[in-house]
Amino acid sequence: MKLRNKIIIGCAAACISLGFTSCKDYLEKTPDAIVGEEEAFKNFNNFQGYVEEMYNCIPDKIKNYWTTTWNWGEDEIMDPQDSWHMINQMDLGNFWAWQDGKMGQPGQWLDKGNADPTSTDKFRHALWPHAWYCIRKCNLGLENMDKMTEATEEEKNFIKGQLYFFRAWWHFEMMEYLGGLPYVKRAFAPTEKLRLPRLSFQECADSCAEDLRKAADLLPVNWDETTIGAKTKGKNDIRVTKIAALGYLGKVYLWAGSPLMENGAQVGGTKTYDYNKDYCKKAAEAFGELLSLVESGQTPYELAEFKYKDIYNHTRADDAKTCFSDIFYTTGQNWLMPGTTEAIFRGPSPDYNGTNWGSSKTFGPGQDNIVESGVTRSPTANYINYAYGMANGLPITDPNSGFDPTHPFKNRDPRFYHDIVFDGFKYVNSSMPAEMEKYRYCELFTGGNMRDVQQGSRTGYFYQKLCPHTANRYDGTYNWSGSLHIYLPYMRLGDIYTMYAEACAAFGGAKAKSTNFGKTAEDAINTLRDRVGEGHVAASYAANDHKFMDEVRRERAAELAFEGFRFNDLQRWLLLTESPYTVKTSQEFTRVTPSSYLDGKNDPANIEVKDWREETILTRKYEVKHYWFPMKINDTSIYLDFGQNYGW
Repeated sequence: MKLRNKIIIGCAAACISLGFTSCKDYLEKTPDAIVGEEEAFKNFNNFQGYVEEMYNCIPDKIKNYWTTTWNWGEDEIMDPQDSWHMINQMDLGNFWAWQDGKMGQPGQWLDKGNADPTSTDKFRHALWPHAWYCIRKCNLGLENMDKMTEATEEEKNFIKGQLYFFRAWWHFEMMEYLGGLPYVKRAFAPTEKLRLPRLSFQECADSCAEDLRKAADLLPVNWDETTIGAKTKGKNDIRVTKIAALGYLGKVYLWAGSPLMENGAQVGGTKTYDYNKDYCKKAAEAFGELLSLVESGQTPYELAEFKYKDIYNHTRADDAKTCFSDIFYTTGQNWLMPGTTEAIFRGPSPDYNGTNWGSSKTFGPGQDNIVESGVTRSPTANYINYAYGMANGLPITDPNSGFDPTHPFKNRDPRFYHDIVFDGFKYVNSSMPAEMEKYRYCELFTGGNMRDVQQGSRTGYFYQKLCPHTANRYDGTYNWSGSLHIYLPYMRLGDIYTMYAEACAAFGGAKAKSTNFGKTAEDAINTLRDRVGEGHVAASYAANDHKFMDEVRRERAAELAFEGFRFNDLQRWLLLTESPYTVKTSQEFTRVTPSSYLDGKNDPANIEVKDWREETILTRKYEVKHYWFPMKINDTSIYLDFGQNYGW
């Protein structure tokens, strides 16, 4: 279906209250008949029912397909046999693959031909088709606010706030991949021809920001503490708040001020530190307003604790009130929705066991069905060596870091031990048949039994940040009894601290800060490092604006590793086409420590190795055109002013 039709008709039920049953029925109604449904908009309950469908439309990146992929930077590599997956197609430079059917696949979270906004089926949701549908819903809702006659001012504000938020959010999510678009602020009549020109990214961002500021001023900090929200107390966790609106307001401004949007797509990397300072100051103010509310205790949000008595098994300390792992997955908690106190924006996850049909079985070794999987993904060695520095806070490439290539897993950033499965790691805790005992401890050295290219690790690592290593055949965490529930939030508090630091650093360096929050850019990074027990940013890095920005970016890489942000970060920093960010490598080495050392009593971080080296698996061949995905050909044929992205 063409873009014009998506914007104009939506081709689905407008909401439960309106009860449209088919695209044909919808088309046969006149615009007056549609907006004349007084019951749909007259009070909060009915109008909120109309809004609720937009929450239902938010794609779940983990459960959206059997083996959905979302890490498209240089951070992850997939087994070569599943060449049609988006990760592998991105490596080939085939950005057309985001579109449903381009590689013969049924589509993933960006696009699906069978998308249905009314469905609760996790496989029926995708960003592109739902965005245009929901934008139209937002505009129809805003145009019918006058029909909300049986409502308090608070109720009207909450409805308007959600509509403004979602109109901006759906536009922005598409803009991240496609660049500037028409910013649609009204509902088009079925007979009306779309002739809105494509705007620049910054022009679009200005419209997003206008809507998000309105949303932030209308929405509550905590729904549970409002008159209307008290009626559904304890069930408001995913409703958008003032904090979510401020978070996206800052993000929109930061993206608008980033090197790609300020300087245009180009190769060479010479403009990577050239930000629009005015946009970045606006971003810092939005993030500062948010963080001031959070750190003064006025919100239900706070950084989840990173306190473990067994970091490898993600066993929290006895005195821990919250848990970092719970941001991404929960297990043994009656299918509790992940996110804990840190998730700021996420969608619903009604099929809580849905991850265990496919996604939870893609993170570990498939040899002899240790993990009963048909697809494996591995974190790249280059990304791990870049992002996860030393416990003292220095990158491993710094001559003062203390990194020892004969003991490469020792004294690393504490997040390394939480996120990464490395050589000697005890992978299976439960009993195993004698012939399978060889797999209890990971052999991830060169030639080790978990280094099979098709079913094991291509890189010398697995990761368990989003899914525990006990999701295997013997420990059985991905069985029903494990109540494993995985969900990736779209925005969380750790993300906000890194973006605040970047925005401030862009206009003033390490000591810069917003006018409404007391912490500097350097303080914000150190807040995250304090959370995990890592050393602060070294003075030599803080003293140099470019070196400090590099540390901000590295901190973002470690804090948000494998959460799906890396591609867009490299893109907006004008680094997507530049070495070393185009390379994916494996870690090669020989283990010196004898296998008898691995008896459950010794820390695998102390293993000794030799011949530590990286080998290139592939190098991406990217050009200027790869800074944006190609638009759909049918959509670019609607009218002259809606053109294709450069190079496609």
